[in-house]
Amino acid sequence: MLGALGLDPTEERVYRALLGRPSTTAMLLADVLELPEPDVDRALSRLVGSGLAQRSGGEAYVAAPPAMALGAMITERRDGLRMAEQALVTLAEEHRAAVAGRSIGELIEVLSGVDAIRHRFQQVQQAARKEIRHFVTAPYIAVPPGSNAQEDAAAERGVRFRVVLERPVLAEPGIVPEIMDSLQRGLELRVADSLPMKLILADEDLALVPIAVSFLPGSEPGAVLLHRSALLAALEALFEIVWQRAYPLELAAFTGGELPYAEVESDGPTPLDRRIMALLLSGLTDQAVATQLDLSLRTLQRRLRHLMDLAGVDTRMQLGWHAARHGWA
Repeated sequence: MLGALGLDPTEERVYRALLGRPSTTAMLLADVLELPEPDVDRALSRLVGSGLAQRSGGEAYVAAPPAMALGAMITERRDGLRMAEQALVTLAEEHRAAVAGRSIGELIEVLSGVDAIRHRFQQVQQAARKEIRHFVTAPYIAVPPGSNAQEDAAAERGVRFRVVLERPVLAEPGIVPEIMDSLQRGLELRVADSLPMKLILADEDLALVPIAVSFLPGSEPGAVLLHRSALLAALEALFEIVWQRAYPLELAAFTGGELPYAEVESDGPTPLDRRIMALLLSGLTDQAVATQLDLSLRTLQRRLRHLMDLAGVDTRMQLGWHAARHGWA
């Protein structure tokens, strides 16, 4: 109860016992409280020092009246709290001023123009030592497919890449060969229906976030470079949530090897059928899948109709759910 005034449990027990036993000794208090006498001696010394007890001749002690002694301690604590509140206001102002100063030159750097964004994009990848996390959305502004020289260098250093592609990116010209190359080099790729922004994170230290592009004549794209801060931590959390919900891309879906096609009515999906489902679940259109697998669009759609019959479903959505549930992709 008196811990708020700085008394530990032993001191409080000794003080309470002393209140009911005027002019008693440490030995008697130790017997009553069943405590070691040295502990009682130390407690009495601290009580005397704080004004809650005083010596009463020889080895005896007497308790100070609670209204006077505790009242004085409470008043002192209240005064101390008021001073602390005043200090809090001053410190909060100093902190806001310091953060405001850092936010300009240290925490956030504002970039303008394609060249500046491309330069910082490469530097962010150069700075990574453990992992790069990346949201990729269309359209490409500063770094089009095939022009990211630092990706290879980072991968050679052992940096882990986790990349989430927005589904419309899969329709970009030349993207499938780049996906295959990335998967072959060990990059981890997933697909999401939509992404809230473009983003690249280097470890827990840097984040580059392109901001809205204005299409007004003469305008330039912009971006912000964030250093370690609460805002960067929020972007990390956002990436992890999106990553968990995104659909994984596998190299087997894009590399064919020797998979001769034949019109067979099997009791389950053929290797070709599994590749078809993997590509469709990755977000490619029917025409893109047919082109990738060197099939006619009509043949592809016939295979899908056969798969729907095997699964006993009526819609593409139901087929996708069945394929994911039964490992058809």
